[in-house]
Amino acid sequence: MKHILTLPNLLTGYRFLVVPFLLFLLQPGMGNMVGMVAFALYLSAALTDLADGYIARRRKIETVLGKLIDPLADKVLVAAALIMLIPMGRIPAWVSLIILARELMITGLRGVAASSGVVVGASRLGKYKSFLQYFALCVLIYPEEWSFIPHLHAIGTVILYVSLVLTILSGIDYFFRFQKVYLPTTGTK
Repeated sequence: MKHILTLPNLLTGYRFLVVPFLLFLLQPGMGNMVGMVAFALYLSAALTDLADGYIARRRKIETVLGKLIDPLADKVLVAAALIMLIPMGRIPAWVSLIILARELMITGLRGVAASSGVVVGASRLGKYKSFLQYFALCVLIYPEEWSFIPHLHAIGTVILYVSLVLTILSGIDYFFRFQKVYLPTTGTK
């Protein structure tokens, strides 16, 4: 039990814990104060994604459980925000669908590879995608009426569209990396 309850795993668990609260707080018409609480929770959870991996590698306390639940926690957190921002009119449903479909496909490919003992790790492009998604979603969750930046949600939408392009490109990259690593190549005569 001692090896499971590491600080990085607890930080990852925090991301899971935040999701039900976000689902409640990100209801349309909840008001600016509730929006600020949702923003603070989402931001704190997003920051744990940066911290948990860094701490695990630095202290050499990476665990199999951590490697399994970390990407899952990231996807659940992002999915919660993507879905809840649709009825608020802050994200088009098709954008959420493309991002979530890519995440499901990559998770499936990673699962297939992992069942054969092959690890298809995160690419640099995938990490940029994740950062931009977190950033865009934080901006879109923040109550625009309380912002000192004009057109804050329009800026967040642009950032989300940039992350959407990276989502698609990194998905293609994963597919080709998976294909090279996992699928046998056949020669033709």
